[in-house]
Amino acid sequence: MNPLLYDFPEEFETDRLLIRIPRPGDGKTVYNSLKTSINELKPWMPFAQKEQSEMEVEINIRESYIKFLKREDLRLLVFLKETGEFVASSGLHRIDWSIPKFEIGYWIDTRFSGKGYMTEAVQGIMDFAINELKARRLEIRCDSKNMKSRAIPERIGFTLEGILKNEGLSAETNELRDTCIYAKVI
Repeated sequence: MNPLLYDFPEEFETDRLLIRIPRPGDGKTVYNSLKTSINELKPWMPFAQKEQSEMEVEINIRESYIKFLKREDLRLLVFLKETGEFVASSGLHRIDWSIPKFEIGYWIDTRFSGKGYMTEAVQGIMDFAINELKARRLEIRCDSKNMKSRAIPERIGFTLEGILKNEGLSAETNELRDTCIYAKVI
């Protein structure tokens, strides 16, 4: 079936979080979060290597919105239900609808780190992928040295399927890095 014909919710909730499609106008909020969190993101995220303008972030948000509607990539923004504050960016990427399988990616605003929000969001996204999208395989890939990122799939029952040696370059220094592949097979 053509993925454009898949109907599923554009937002859902966990205990503390609202997780939803990015919308035009979200760029300013995400931009402010990136500015605050840039030092923590630089070692791990290629997009954090170049300072982005608020306009560039808004364009990225709008592109993400279009890709979500086209079912090419399902970026999701995470907010506190109680206050509406932006907490994190996540989503379902590298989609293969024929299986279906997805890769969960994520980054968190430094101000909200260490409170369990990212684990809760990833658990919620995993449940959404299984229940709404009928996922048969979910992956989380991360740098083997990123212990905070690695802790999330380990907490929610993903299996470390392997570590790809010299698989990529570090975002910040261009040194060879190993990539962990965690999976949940349903």
